[in-house]
This record gives sequence, C-alpha cells and structure tokens, in this order.
Amino acid sequence: MKKKVAVGLSGGVDSSVAAWLLKEEGYEVEGIFMINWHDSQGVLKGDCPWDEDVTFAEMVARKLGIKLRTVDLSKEYRNRVVNYMFNEYGAGRTPNPDILCNREIKFDSFVREALSSGADYVATGHYCRTVTTETPSGPMHRLLAGVDGNKDQSYFLCQVSQEQLDNVLFPVGALLKPEVRRIAADLGLATADRKDSQGICFVGKVDLPLFLQQQLEARKGRVIYTPKEHPFRAWSDGLPESDVSSSELQLMAAPHAMGPGDGTTAGAHNGAHFFTVGQRKGLNLGGYREPLFVIGTDTVSNLVYVGEGQMHGGLYRKGLFIRAEEVHWIRTDLVMKSGESRDYLVRIRYRQPLQRARLYAREEGCYIIFEKQQRGITPGQFAAWYDGEELLGSGAIFH
Repeated sequence: MKKKVAVGLSGGVDSSVAAWLLKEEGYEVEGIFMINWHDSQGVLKGDCPWDEDVTFAEMVARKLGIKLRTVDLSKEYRNRVVNYMFNEYGAGRTPNPDILCNREIKFDSFVREALSSGADYVATGHYCRTVTTETPSGPMHRLLAGVDGNKDQSYFLCQVSQEQLDNVLFPVGALLKPEVRRIAADLGLATADRKDSQGICFVGKVDLPLFLQQQLEARKGRVIYTPKEHPFRAWSDGLPESDVSSSELQLMAAPHAMGPGDGTTAGAHNGAHFFTVGQRKGLNLGGYREPLFVIGTDTVSNLVYVGEGQMHGGLYRKGLFIRAEEVHWIRTDLVMKSGESRDYLVRIRYRQPLQRARLYAREEGCYIIFEKQQRGITPGQFAAWYDGEELLGSGAIFH
C-alpha cells in the first residue's frame, strides 16, 4: 500500500516541484492549500493575495493529477503569529513572523491537520534537509542547510522541535533553485516562472506602519541624530577566553546606552515602535552627506536614534543575549549546561553569511560573542547557531 504524503501546496514553484518529486517516488500525494489571512488592511495590492495563490495551486494539482483541498487556519495564524507581532513591535522589538509561522502553523497546526486526515508524511517546499541518526540519547533528527546556498531556508526553521521534524519531508532541499525551475518548465507547470513570495508569511508585502496601526497607535516623537564622534564601545576582533566572567559577558552583549541628550533633534516620527535597528527607509530626513540609519529606539520615551553612514559605530556590537526561557535546541542531546562555552557558526538574519562566535551558557541565559562586531543586532530577531551545515538551535535576541 502506498504511503500518503500531504504537501503544503502554496501556489509557488518550490512546493509544486516537491509534489511532483514525491509522486515520482511512488507516494500517494495530496495537496493542501492553507488559508491563513483574510484581512487586506495594510497589504500592498497585488502582492501575494491568497485567492491568486490558490488558483495557481489548483492549476498545479490538475496538471499533476493530485487532489487539492483547502484548510482555513486564519484563526490560529492571527492568535499565534500576528498578535505576537503586534505585541513584539509594541514592546520595541522586531519579530520574525516567518519563523513563528513555521513553528506555530506550518509545523504544528498544518501538520496536525494533515496527519489527522490519514497522511503518513507531510512535505513542504523548503530548501533544507533532514537526516535521522543514532546518538547516545537515541534517534535524533538533524536539520541541515539546503544544498543551494543562495536559497537555504534552514534559518526559518530554527524554532522547530524534534517532534515537529517527525514525518516531515523536504523534497527540494537537495536541489538548486535553477533545477527546480527547469523541472517545473519541463512539466509545463503554471508556477515555473512565478516570482517567489515576499513580505510577511501568508500576508505578503505590507506597508508596515499602516499594518501595525490596526492595533498600535501612531505617536509623534523625536528623531535624535547621534554624530559619529559619539563614544560608542568598540571591540577588537577575536573571541574572548572560555572562562570570561559574567560581568564581562554582560558588557560585551549590552546594547549601546543612549539617552535624550546623546545628540540633536533632527526631525519627528510617528512612533518608535514602527522602527528597527539598521532601518533606512521611512525616516524622511534629508540634507546629510551619507544615508541615515536607525541605531536605536526607545518605545518608553518614544525616541528614535539615527546615525549617518554604513559604518556608524552605533550600528555595531560585539555580542547579544538570549534569556534562558528563550533558548531553544533542535539537537536536544547537545544542550549546553550552565558555565559551559562552545564555538559555533551563528547568523542573526536570513541569508547573512555564518559568523564565528562563542556561546556561553549561564543560569540567566545564553550570551553569544562574535569574533567580529556585528551590524544591526536587533532585539526580537532570532540568532541561530550551526555546526557546519547542521542547525542546532536558536533563540530570540533579548538585547
């Protein structure tokens, strides 16, 4: 009897080819299209509306000769992803909804829906791979980067668990993106030349301030220009010793301290919670030799701090801190004990080249100190650590 696989058919080329590959391998394949968002407020017209996506999914299903059904997970998506976004932005942090969507929806609500309907496996079009190996702790799922370094999406799965990797397949993880498009073109799939989706997972590209104003009020505040001469902490390259003190770790991981007097008023904004570290667009300030970038925000005092130029000292930091309750290990057999330190490769945003860093486990959480200062460390985003091509764990950056 054929094993049944439920494929999350999104209307994109990657999931389309994933479905075909599984059918070629002899599985009974069913496509499932997820409806996760209905509200169009703040969404830029024409970018990723779900009714267009489902039309493409239907065309692919017909071409491949597989069944397609839709499931509406919009209630779960609003409660577990969108509300989280609003809360994080309101607190002055910048969340990553794609990572939350994978943890809370695609690999939780969607998987449960698929398995409860008789599927043996669930598949998606993510560019990543899994391998199950035996360890002293028993069988362990290893989450590996996709073969295509330009499309590797393992970072977006950095919050999934061992249990969530059970019965999950990633058919395109061993392929390059051009190969996927070639296969789709050879098959005559409608998605062959369709652009990859952008913006917020299942919502699309948005006017972020307008989108957030569904729940967060606009508040006029000051933009403070901080000159390059401001004495920001600078650190030399290299990793600290393994036995560095907690007080030194706290200093290396601390954000730059800024107050209302650290600069001059350069303009006004409509709410500090609409801005994020490293942001350039939306400041609407001219007359400077180099572009201005956000180097810090204070949502309590409603202040936005900016600096001039890509190399402004306020954009760079040596380390970051993740609270103990936010530290997540995919490889549960490798959890670090308090007082332990290890060297890993770390990224703090999608597509960032992996950076050498040392992780320090302490009772209060995990400090990550980089070999070289990092640009745009942003509270609310996720730091993910790798051993070579294997993603081991992650955590939300507290500061």
